[in-house]
Amino acid sequence: MMQRLRSECGQSVLITVFFMAVLLGAVALTLDVSDWYREQRQAQATADAAALAGAQALPNDPAQAMTLAQQYADANGGGVAAADITLRNDFVPHDTVKVNVTRSAPGFFAKIFSIASVSVRANAAARADVPQEVNGAAPIVVNKLHPLLSGPGCPCFHVETTLPLGKDGAPGAFSLVTLDPDASHGTGLTAVWLKDGFDGYLGLGDYISDSGASFNGNDVKAALDSRMNTELLFPVYDTLTGGGVNAQYHIIGWVAFHLDGYTKNKCNDYDLQGYFTRVIWDGIQSDSNKHLPDFGVYSVAIVN
Repeated sequence: MMQRLRSECGQSVLITVFFMAVLLGAVALTLDVSDWYREQRQAQATADAAALAGAQALPNDPAQAMTLAQQYADANGGGVAAADITLRNDFVPHDTVKVNVTRSAPGFFAKIFSIASVSVRANAAARADVPQEVNGAAPIVVNKLHPLLSGPGCPCFHVETTLPLGKDGAPGAFSLVTLDPDASHGTGLTAVWLKDGFDGYLGLGDYISDSGASFNGNDVKAALDSRMNTELLFPVYDTLTGGGVNAQYHIIGWVAFHLDGYTKNKCNDYDLQGYFTRVIWDGIQSDSNKHLPDFGVYSVAIVN
């Protein structure tokens, strides 16, 4: 009788059952927590993409920016009310859009612990700014004094104009620059840069005139044909110094040109027909406001 009372076999079973229940509960809760983290990552992806979508319209159309951000968020899981989209003035008025996402992530196993759901939150801000570096530029330069860039109320966009290409004020300067100082100059490389844009990021500063290239070649004509009815990104310069192989353009910004056509002029160079336009372009923004000249080219990026 006393031996039976002192037996601990029953207690071992109870302890085992208790710890098994705790272990199963912990595993179940871990599965729910993993789902909540996944939902949070999805919410962050929605916030990032919605902010980037909205920034496409900044800083010129704040209302459209908020509409685009809302539309993108609604199409990708929601969790964004109108009050969750706000605008900031980082460098210029209405250059940044911020999006807050709040979603309810249901719990399945966590209901054992009376946790039906949790709220996951994410936020992101995206800014539109004039880039200090751009990718995919073409080697044709435009003078900042062009009437549609410097005239009253300009830059002026979607106004048909002609860009006469050829000698532009310095011996050996023909509106063409070499975008890679280590590359061999020549018409072939000019054609590649016209067709595909320069493969890499280019900053502002001095660029050497490409005196070894010209517009008079079948490869350049073919390159221009391939870019018809598209936008090319041209460097904008304020000064041209030197001459020949030492001629240098000082690049201060970038402008997008929609190419409608071209004709050969009496000097066997080309005149480009088209118009300047606003674009969102692949570029790198500055971390600070450098007050760069604004010719309608912007890049967008996630910011703090």
